Amino acid sequence: MTQDNLIEVRDLAVEFVAGEHRQRVVEGISFDIKRGETLALVGESGSGKSVTAHSILRLLPYPLAQHPSGVINYSGHDLLTLSEKSLRHIRGNRIAMIFQEPMTSLNPLHSIEKQINEVLGIHKGLSGKVATQRTLELLELVGIPEPHKRLKALPHELSGGQRQRVMIAMALANEPELLIADEPTTALDVTVQLKILELLKELQARLGMALLLISHDLNLVRRIAHRVCVMQKGCIVEQAACEDLFRAPQHPYTRELLAAEPSGLPATNEIGPPLLEVDNLKVWFPIKKGLLRSTVDHVKAVDGIHFSLPQGQTLGIVGESGSGKSTLGLAILRLIASQGGIRFEGQQLDALSQQQVRPLRREMQVVFQDPYGSLSPRMSVSQIVGEGLRIHKIGSEQEQEHAIIEALKEVGLDPETRHRYPHEFSGGQRQRIAIARALVLKPRLILLDEPTSALDRTVQRQVVELLRRLQSKYNLTYLFISHDLAVVKALSHQLMVIKHGQVVEQGDARSIFAVPQHPYTRQLLEAAFLAPASAE
Repeated sequence: MTQDNLIEVRDLAVEFVAGEHRQRVVEGISFDIKRGETLALVGESGSGKSVTAHSILRLLPYPLAQHPSGVINYSGHDLLTLSEKSLRHIRGNRIAMIFQEPMTSLNPLHSIEKQINEVLGIHKGLSGKVATQRTLELLELVGIPEPHKRLKALPHELSGGQRQRVMIAMALANEPELLIADEPTTALDVTVQLKILELLKELQARLGMALLLISHDLNLVRRIAHRVCVMQKGCIVEQAACEDLFRAPQHPYTRELLAAEPSGLPATNEIGPPLLEVDNLKVWFPIKKGLLRSTVDHVKAVDGIHFSLPQGQTLGIVGESGSGKSTLGLAILRLIASQGGIRFEGQQLDALSQQQVRPLRREMQVVFQDPYGSLSPRMSVSQIVGEGLRIHKIGSEQEQEHAIIEALKEVGLDPETRHRYPHEFSGGQRQRIAIARALVLKPRLILLDEPTSALDRTVQRQVVELLRRLQSKYNLTYLFISHDLAVVKALSHQLMVIKHGQVVEQGDARSIFAVPQHPYTRQLLEAAFLAPASAE
């Protein structure tokens, strides 16, 4: 083992075993991580990135996972053969890990103070006031504002970015030599992503630690990594210095990943009369206090929004988490109470009862963010896609079956798979099922609420191209809610930027992307399309 290398991985292979069946998910992986450097493992979901990284700390689901071959050298020890007792001294101490979803990684019943103190107690023997003082120092280090007020907070009382900062504080509690970050910014807004990224770079420089970054976001990798390993189907297909890989990728799969950024212009149809008009729309949630639960103030989730959207166009709605994007979409579809005017094809929706709105719902459909959570696991694809047809009593059983088959063909799925269940499909396929469910009713308006945020870039591009094609073919109108500005740019004719429930900028999407007027819009665009920082 050379002096510069902190970790050396050689010929790593991992198998998942179920009875007699063995599946090789990682094969022949070899790489080094030097002291103080950032190595990125990139690739699509299922490529073996997380399995490789989790092998370093032996966090795989043993005995279902096995290492048939390989060596992971760290400080003269092979981590794959180290005793469990010795490994416990390394986990969270010399090598720490930040997991992808902080909400599921943090204990929902324990305060932030208790969870960080636990790490300090196990590895450093700290307790009481000494541990609390160190916890405050860590929270301040990772940029939590007024950390003394956050000690007793539970995870659900923090924002996504704050929860991720707490995870980083826990990982850094013992000043590790290596930090493994598994998709640390996937679920975060672009501005929060940038802050977390800058925080990791700053902490790495200050503490001199190495960083193993697992990501499918190449923009993020380009900003922080020194070297990159590209993984496909359990193998490393290309390994190079970050600058070299982005300038001159050698492997076809690497070139495919780099070309997967959604691009081009949205579908252009003849602009017709307004399909949807919103006038001074408000959604205020009361804040109640005291024994009598009197209303003392309001959370103004949506506060006085106006727009007009013609048939066949897409309105992109962007802003950070908590800005009111999804609340606006739900209010327009009359799924939550609101004040103000909502007109659909000239009909005043806000004056109608829920019973009167129901027949119009086939004209207004929605595709949600999580394609797995929004599809019933107990229903087959045929039942899911055909549910709206049955509710609205459209056609005979034979006609409904024909409509289901046609809808699945439209979204690029094999109709023969319609009797299978959601768990048998990939994330991208599940999102296609969700789009087919909306499309089968032949709606005029579709609300797309973060429909690509959980997908790999290559799958995102496929979904964007599908949405463009469907819009062009059927003259569909989209409300597209997202914090992913690259996808918004590729789909939107109009753009609305929301902050704290209010519109700060709106108009022609191309003009705003080219010359943003509001400082907040510029901040969002700079965070999303920032030029890569040189990795020195």
